[in-house]
Amino acid sequence: MTTMLRFFALLFLLAPIPAQLKLGSLFQDHMVLQADKPIRIHGTSAPNGAVRVELAGKHTQVAADDQGVWRAELPALPPGGPYELVVDGNGALVVRDVWLGEVWVCSGQSNMWWPLEQTDQGNEAIAAADHPQIRLFTVPQKTAQAAQTEVAGKWVACSPETVRRFSAVAYWFGCALQKHRKVPIGLIHTSWGGTPAEAWTRPATLAKDPVLQPIVTRWERIVDEWPKAKSAFDERLARWQEAAAAAKAKGEKEPPRPSAPPGPESPHRPGTLFHAMVAPLAGITIRGVIWYQGESNASRAWQYRTLFPAMIRDWREAFGQGDFPFLFVQLASFRPAESARAGWAELREAQLHTLRTVPNTGMAVAIDIGDSKDIHPRNKRDVGERLALAARAVAYGEKVPGSGPLYRDHVREGRGMRVRFDSIGGGLEARGGELKGFWIAGKDLRFVPAQARIDGEGVIVESPDVPEPAAVRYAFEADPVATLYNREGLPASPFRTDETPASTRDAR
Repeated sequence: MTTMLRFFALLFLLAPIPAQLKLGSLFQDHMVLQADKPIRIHGTSAPNGAVRVELAGKHTQVAADDQGVWRAELPALPPGGPYELVVDGNGALVVRDVWLGEVWVCSGQSNMWWPLEQTDQGNEAIAAADHPQIRLFTVPQKTAQAAQTEVAGKWVACSPETVRRFSAVAYWFGCALQKHRKVPIGLIHTSWGGTPAEAWTRPATLAKDPVLQPIVTRWERIVDEWPKAKSAFDERLARWQEAAAAAKAKGEKEPPRPSAPPGPESPHRPGTLFHAMVAPLAGITIRGVIWYQGESNASRAWQYRTLFPAMIRDWREAFGQGDFPFLFVQLASFRPAESARAGWAELREAQLHTLRTVPNTGMAVAIDIGDSKDIHPRNKRDVGERLALAARAVAYGEKVPGSGPLYRDHVREGRGMRVRFDSIGGGLEARGGELKGFWIAGKDLRFVPAQARIDGEGVIVESPDVPEPAAVRYAFEADPVATLYNREGLPASPFRTDETPASTRDAR
């Protein structure tokens, strides 16, 4: 090789290699893109390079920024497919079997995570789960200290093989939605059992509110003290390992293993799940969110009245798509430890408060389908289908009852109280016999079980022990008997008319 050839060869080796064209990690074969709304597509390429995006006969061209990040938007397109998403710019990419339909993010804690194979009717549902136009994506459980842009996972068509470990609530929601909308459905499942709402919320959002700031302060202290706590734990663990080995050698039961202290990577730390499991989704267009969570915040139920609306606003701000529908499940009946029971009733009240104060929200009541002895009730079909009803009412404007009866107001009538409701559908009814679950009190707020009967669009509540009633409660317990429904079979939400200070008011 001549000296000149060697010189040019060296220049070639030292020259920067143009950045490879990439799409965001959610843009894969078999995906669903949101129909009837502008379609957002993003990725990376050579800095300042031109990128052309084409889908279903529509195309646009954009330029990457100085870091090579590009974002494109195609006009709204109707449901349909399959299509190819073609991207050109320092290379070419083709994403195949792309459908346009309805995209929903499905999130929360363990009752959203709960897999179809571990539910009532699960085996039968799995065997029949051949739904090629329902597409599933599961976000791996990860934590992060800063917002991530990419996420692992794979889009798959719904089948008996792919749905077995998928969220049962999300699956039944998707099935019911497709049955009525008759369009492709994309379900993005991102949940983690046992996690509180603050883990799904950005710390800056929490810090701005004086009610929520104590959460941030508490975790700053935990993180600061973690090295010392971790060192002490390591010593306890070493002693335990010795004791466990000795017990095993003697054929005895080993002592309880010590618990590791929470640290910087905890899935309970503010923002860690938002950063890793929500932020990477915010670059795509969605129809809305379904959410099943609250058990881990029941001990701080009064705070949840502020936290949950703040979390919803935070997600809407991150996605930048206005007040998209946010639908959630009110906690099912369950009998926790005696000391925790008031928190469960107050958490449901916080959820009802959110429904009334945050726009474009919907709530699926599950007070009738819980399990007194199991925090994970196995009936997930009714939950998913009630969320789908809420979606039809809130997201799609259909004339269907989006929920069961919701307390509106009350008025004194003689020796009783008339309670009136919204969302009564075709009318009120008692299921399972007589109307149960109502309590009544006078000005002393000493509640006693009440007699209740349906009268037109309201319920008359009374007791011979309360001649001058002042307040009414319905199903305001952790694990109540509750028999009020509308004729569409949707249960009434628990409520109370009094403003007795919540038992969790001071919990932070």
